Amino acid sequence: MSEPAAVPPKDAASDRAPTPDDIGGAVEALLLMADEPMPVDDLAEAVGAPSAVVEECLRQLAGFYESSGRGFELRQVAGGWRYYTRPEHGDLIARWVVSGRSSRLSQAALETLAVIAYLQPISRSRVSAVRGVNVDGVVRTLLARDLIAEVGHDEETGAVHLGTTTYFLERLGVARLDDLPPIAPLLPDAEQLEQELSALAAALPEAGRPGDSEPSAPTGDNGSEHGRSDDHDDLEE
Repeated sequence: MSEPAAVPPKDAASDRAPTPDDIGGAVEALLLMADEPMPVDDLAEAVGAPSAVVEECLRQLAGFYESSGRGFELRQVAGGWRYYTRPEHGDLIARWVVSGRSSRLSQAALETLAVIAYLQPISRSRVSAVRGVNVDGVVRTLLARDLIAEVGHDEETGAVHLGTTTYFLERLGVARLDDLPPIAPLLPDAEQLEQELSALAAALPEAGRPGDSEPSAPTGDNGSEHGRSDDHDDLEE
């Protein structure tokens, strides 16, 4: 009977359980991406460490932020952990937000607001199609200014519908949407827009046939030129 093959010795370092110092950076990265409190067990699963080690890591991070006077803190709330700005900076942040709300809207934001006002309820993707650019940035600005709000969902696609708010009417000095200037006929309605985009998509293969002087420009999901976006308008002019 032959002897069993020798088993190579295990690397002691590879079997060592991770310490709070080992996972500190990974835990911070996960928490920075979180938009709601993250439970310890979820963090432990993500970084591949025992929950007790993750718990200790979180408490060490929270203590470090406190002792080093950072402008943010790590709190344990609602069954998880999340970053928050410190309460002592609340007045500063409030003043900054208010000053931002009082600044003028950019041209891109005004155009996007007009599309929403006259075609509401309308999804963000259709607003992008009307304007020909990505409008995620300006939509965030308009939502933050309380000029628009989410007003429901499309029954077929589940897409969020956007509409104007009473604050929008107040700022324009009108009582209802019917009092807006009659420029809606200048904008294509959703059905007409879909027909135009479908016709354009059907014509693209022919336009790109061999022999054309230039290939057609790459497009994004909304039919706009690749990379063109109004995201920079999230910061007002």
